Amino acid sequence: MNEKLKAHLVVLLGNFFFGAAVVAIKHITPSLMPPLAVNVIRVSVALSLFWLLYFLKPSSATIQKKHIPLFIICALTGVAINQIMFVKGTALTSSIHTSLLALSTPIAITVIAAWLLKEKITLNKSLGLLLGIAGACILILLKASNDKESSTIGDVLIIFNAVSYAFYLVLVKPLMESYKPLHVIRWVFLLGAIVIIPVGYNDFTQVNWAAFLWHHWFALGFVVIGATFLAYMFMVYGIATLGSSVVGTYIYTQPIFATITSMILFGEKLTATKIIAAILIFSGVFLVNFKKKNA
Repeated sequence: MNEKLKAHLVVLLGNFFFGAAVVAIKHITPSLMPPLAVNVIRVSVALSLFWLLYFLKPSSATIQKKHIPLFIICALTGVAINQIMFVKGTALTSSIHTSLLALSTPIAITVIAAWLLKEKITLNKSLGLLLGIAGACILILLKASNDKESSTIGDVLIIFNAVSYAFYLVLVKPLMESYKPLHVIRWVFLLGAIVIIPVGYNDFTQVNWAAFLWHHWFALGFVVIGATFLAYMFMVYGIATLGSSVVGTYIYTQPIFATITSMILFGEKLTATKIIAAILIFSGVFLVNFKKKNA
């Protein structure tokens, strides 16, 4: 199989894991386990597997002192804050809301890049920001009366999750230029685990393991192995083969996977409000990423 075609398929599979993980998390949280317990298991297992790969194929495991502060910030924004907000928010709102609001990430990147990197905000980007914000506001403020799954607090936590991850994507760029992507992820997960495990340990002790059936174990395994370890590995492979900009466009497939999965398994309805919000958010993301070709 062609190397690039293989990379496209792997990245698409990684985004399927990310999108469908929203449904898997809701299947076990908060009914069988508190949200933060998912993070403890997710980070601990993925971290162990990342370092197992290192021991199976040893390479440089050190980081330069000057990069330690940046690694810590990336660990906080890309793992600790990001995953805590994501799991807590997912437990409190609907799968469709979670997946659509997660698209706030590329919109937030535009604002952060303008602030930290002094990138110019063009007319297209300004219009895209307005459309994206409008779509998010519609989802949060105009809920259908029978939309009991959605929570304003959950929606807001997902937006914080997206903003945190946007900071991570902007700040991790210099590290990716100095180290191999897998090396960066290995250390980011290690430092993030130092925060997540103590914060979520109490929740972890309250997990009702006795009530787990085969489909609950499958959902947890899907989140831990599929949507964390494998998905991050697939993204690293995709970035190395296709480049970050191409891999980044696949984020638009996540709401599709999440919506289809939640409609099949949970019977969630795709209302007119959600469709309008989706159109606004997708349009906003497209505009903030639109670049005119030079003549």
